[in-house]
Amino acid sequence: MGALAWIAVAVFVVAYVLIATEKINRVAVALGGASIMLALGATNAEHAFFSEDSGIDWNVIFLLLGMMLIVGVLKRTGLFEYVAIWAAKKARGRPFPIMVILIVVTGVVSAALDNVTTVLLVAPVTLLVCDRLGVPPIPFLIAEVLASNIGGTATLVGDPPNIIIASRSGLTFNDFLSVLAPFVLVVLVVLVLLCRIMFRKAFRYDAERVARVMALKERDAIRDRRLVVLSLIVLGAVLVAFSLHTVLHLEPSVVAMLGGLLLLAASRLDATDVAKDVEWPTLIFFAGLFVMVGGLVTTGVVDTLARAATSAVADKLWPATLLLLWASAGLSAIVDNIPYVATMSPIVAELVEASGGNDKAEVLWWALALGADLGGNATAVGASANVVVLGIAERAGHRITFWGFTKYGLIVTVISVTLAVPYLWLRFFAF
Repeated sequence: MGALAWIAVAVFVVAYVLIATEKINRVAVALGGASIMLALGATNAEHAFFSEDSGIDWNVIFLLLGMMLIVGVLKRTGLFEYVAIWAAKKARGRPFPIMVILIVVTGVVSAALDNVTTVLLVAPVTLLVCDRLGVPPIPFLIAEVLASNIGGTATLVGDPPNIIIASRSGLTFNDFLSVLAPFVLVVLVVLVLLCRIMFRKAFRYDAERVARVMALKERDAIRDRRLVVLSLIVLGAVLVAFSLHTVLHLEPSVVAMLGGLLLLAASRLDATDVAKDVEWPTLIFFAGLFVMVGGLVTTGVVDTLARAATSAVADKLWPATLLLLWASAGLSAIVDNIPYVATMSPIVAELVEASGGNDKAEVLWWALALGADLGGNATAVGASANVVVLGIAERAGHRITFWGFTKYGLIVTVISVTLAVPYLWLRFFAF
């Protein structure tokens, strides 16, 4: 690597340390780091704003913006309160069963949608449930975002890296479902058990609050029935369009923006008022982070690391699988997994071809997918959904620190990636 590459690494490491220690606001750090990368020439305007591989991922930004507008309208209907009361009553006010319901719902929905959309919809409900029952919301929010990243691993559309892998490898939606979904179900069960242990202090039972919640009528929470119907129609259309994006040839970001703007226009609400609910700091943080990671991609840092790791085990399929799995998990915990997978895909394609290009060699694609998707749980900035939930929590007055998230995320990541080792061996090597 050249001098500029080492400077880019230094800038990224310093920025990451500042984000982790929270000495400076994370948005300011991301923007500062991005500015330095641009000023030093580690990246440029063309790469930062227009490159799919090393620039701001506008699809992610506008997908988030569109869904945030839909959520902003939905919040004014009372629907989140309705769902919150319903969930609390179904669990009879017991905190742990409520967490289990939220984990299962989040994991399943994340497999059908992208994980960011799911947490945008579920997080407001969670905040309301916890407020009603007088329990701390942070453990519930962390559990949900962990479930969203695990659930999103199950399908081709659940996590953006899977879409990149599918386009490069030729693997189909059914391939992802048959190989990854059974494993994801096991990991979700493990997550529930881990949450019972990790968050045991959060499961306080307040009999008086529970009695008040049980006495509530869900329907009384609805404030605008016309807007509820309209919002659900638009949301349903958006979700259907998400699942049919390969047929419609519309990017999810375009679908989300069309849905958000259409609903905002038809709702008759004050657009300025709804826009206040958009997590603007989160969107700006993402933009800065994308530019910083783009600097590492443009200067060849990510490519150098990837090639060095894979060349060492190019002709050894099982060691290559293990290295790819754990290296992907580790790097995805630090940098966004989208540019990482975009960089690694052509290298993995070469390894698969060198290993015979048969069904057994396809294990390398699954190692990349599992490592990149599950590794996103390790830190507060490892996946888009993590950053979004931290922003929602902070806006609601419940700040989740970098280490407050990471100390739980690391445990879940290490255990889930460890479980992937015997699964891949049994599936592709044992028989």
